[in-house]
Amino acid sequence: MSIPVPSVFRAFRGQLPRPLFIFAYFACFAGHLLHAQPGSLATIPLDDLRPGQHGQVWTVFRGTEPEPFDVEVTGVVRNALGPGKSLILCQLTDPRVQNMGAVAGMSGSPLYIDGKLAGALSYQIQRFETVRYAGFTPAADLAEVRDKPDLAPSTLPATPVAPHAPSAPPASTTTSSYAPLRPVFTLSGLAPAVADLFAPRFSALGLEVTALGGNSAGSAPLSSSLPPTAPLRAGSAVSVALATGDITLAGTGTVSRVDGARITAFGHPMLSLGNVELPMCAADIIAILPSSLQSFKIANTGNVIGTITQDRLSAVSGTLGAGPAMIAVEVSVAPSSPVARVLRFQVARQAQLTPSLIAAGVTQAIVGSNDGALAHGFRLTSNIQFSATQNLSARTLHAGPQAFAQGLNQFVQGLSQDLQNPYEKTFPSSISFTVEPLPANPAVTIDLFQLSRASVRAGDTVTATIAWRDYQGEAHREVVTLPIDAAWVGKNLDVILAPGPALDELTGHPSVVAAATLRSFDSYLAAMRDDRPRDGLCIAVVEKSTLFTDETASTPDVPGSIERIARAADEARFQTRAAVIPLYERHLLPGKLATLIVRRPLRVVD
Repeated sequence: MSIPVPSVFRAFRGQLPRPLFIFAYFACFAGHLLHAQPGSLATIPLDDLRPGQHGQVWTVFRGTEPEPFDVEVTGVVRNALGPGKSLILCQLTDPRVQNMGAVAGMSGSPLYIDGKLAGALSYQIQRFETVRYAGFTPAADLAEVRDKPDLAPSTLPATPVAPHAPSAPPASTTTSSYAPLRPVFTLSGLAPAVADLFAPRFSALGLEVTALGGNSAGSAPLSSSLPPTAPLRAGSAVSVALATGDITLAGTGTVSRVDGARITAFGHPMLSLGNVELPMCAADIIAILPSSLQSFKIANTGNVIGTITQDRLSAVSGTLGAGPAMIAVEVSVAPSSPVARVLRFQVARQAQLTPSLIAAGVTQAIVGSNDGALAHGFRLTSNIQFSATQNLSARTLHAGPQAFAQGLNQFVQGLSQDLQNPYEKTFPSSISFTVEPLPANPAVTIDLFQLSRASVRAGDTVTATIAWRDYQGEAHREVVTLPIDAAWVGKNLDVILAPGPALDELTGHPSVVAAATLRSFDSYLAAMRDDRPRDGLCIAVVEKSTLFTDETASTPDVPGSIERIARAADEARFQTRAAVIPLYERHLLPGKLATLIVRRPLRVVD
């Protein structure tokens, strides 16, 4: 076992008789073991630190075994991060580290002075200094995070406690402020093109992501039997994951202290989320890439070994053992070959992070493949399962990469809205997607929509002619017969040709539902379910009306007295809006995509 050696022994090395020196060294070793027991780790107060003191910082340079490097205390910067939040400033005197500076991934590396824990490496002072320095979070601040009570899963908020901000300041300000050594967020399982596509999304969420990393745990779910990993100790590498499995996104840093099953790491916030439930994973350091701008560690993320429950200013902290509840995601791709491909991964339950992480996995399944057939377009079937009785299902068509990008944005916005709904703190238990390639681009252009007559008698029929061209310009024509009901006599009607979602809007089912109009998550799900298919076009004979709505239930032409009484009781819940009522409806051009909305007047006479 490697331990820090008190700096006092350097003065006596070579001066004391060798047997006496060895005896004194191992006496200190035994004392260190005693202090390392849970709850009894010796720490050194800030007031006891003096310029010129020598210390050792323990971190992993390669593999999983921590190694020490030397530093010299320069002083304590009081209130550097705010009232009562100071930093220990040290010069990095070890030649290995002086050449590359503090490394992203060393976040949390413990600093020992005279065998006592002084703090954890956490902040970069400059990027282009000629002499390397680093800031260390004091040991007392680490203990403060360790001792914070963890909230039970049922009391965790559905949205982050603090707004998302990048874990490091913009590059233009890092020379004039303390920049946290952000954990190295590495993506594995994503093609470079997909990683580049999602880089702006992740950056907006505070995640500076690199694709230079890997995943050694494979696609095994959290509940499966995984091979044991080496026990964590101060100086070990550790990862905090946002996604695990075939696709992994994790930030790697260093363990600052181990108190029994309690782990404290990083020495600064990961994303400033407060109380969290995120997987704690083992990590294996492959190499350190030195850079004048920012050196960082390349790591493989390993098995889930516990749960991170605190993400605070001074550290992250959690408990070894079982991992947290995650959202199981499965993406099945039916390629042109007989063998289907399936991606399986798990995503952390964070309202702002989850949608983009899931969308990245779906994108990988679609564009990160060798199946050229997907270039023509594909059908995406999704099912979001919240509970045994609560789910949302949808089927969408996508024609080419531009339409897919638009659909991807709609999916992220929709899932974000679902997770941040004001009715119930909820996360899906599972989400499944099926991707089916299309033999040809489904986009069509409507050239003509015409009725045989604008005025007709009851019992007669009207024909509607639709002329359209497919993606390659081939012309098609379809004639639809509309039966005329005697009950329509005297009514001014319209015949509408429109996509299903557009007809949903016209019939009083808006795509965005005001929160105040609903009272429960079940009502919210009912309002979000699409009643009409999203492909093709709908032709409908409609009558103009006024709809009186109570949550998701609509009633046409309610008497004014009832409307006034209801709205006086709850104006937000009861709404009146102009809409149309379908009297006849039919779905046309299934498997095609069109965006045209056309109205034609129709009058029924005796």
